[in-house]
Amino acid sequence: MAKKAKKDTNPNHRLIATNRRARHDYEILETFEAGIQLVGSEVKTLRGGTVTFGDSHVGFEKEEAYIFDLFIPEYTYANQFNHEPKRRRKLLMKKGEILRLTSKVRESGLALIPLRLYFNKSWVKLEFALARGKKQHDKRESLKKADAKREIARAKG
Repeated sequence: MAKKAKKDTNPNHRLIATNRRARHDYEILETFEAGIQLVGSEVKTLRGGTVTFGDSHVGFEKEEAYIFDLFIPEYTYANQFNHEPKRRRKLLMKKGEILRLTSKVRESGLALIPLRLYFNKSWVKLEFALARGKKQHDKRESLKKADAKREIARAKG
């Protein structure tokens, strides 16, 4: 049921960071894209490629979507006009999509996990997924499958 991640071939996209831990800890069911409302010093820091996903997640407050706990360090040259590194950041999405996601998360106990952050031309975009947490035995099974694929590829050539 999970969609396979496609290689991003768009020449306008420049990858900032990926959340590699997300695919290990969660079963990805559906992916979404949204813009992020940022301040200038955050964009400058992102151009340098420094961001940490950590325990970040997407949540809802008053029918608006936010990303929580995304760590973007302070920009060293911004002095007094700097940003707070772990503040919540608003996601730019259509209201209908927000309502649909809210109902899915409440009903079935799924989570919204950020997968990657990238520039689309000059805009910063977040790709996040509707995901279900994996149990420990599921993680082991995933590792066994990946090892088997690697062995087959090694044997072929």
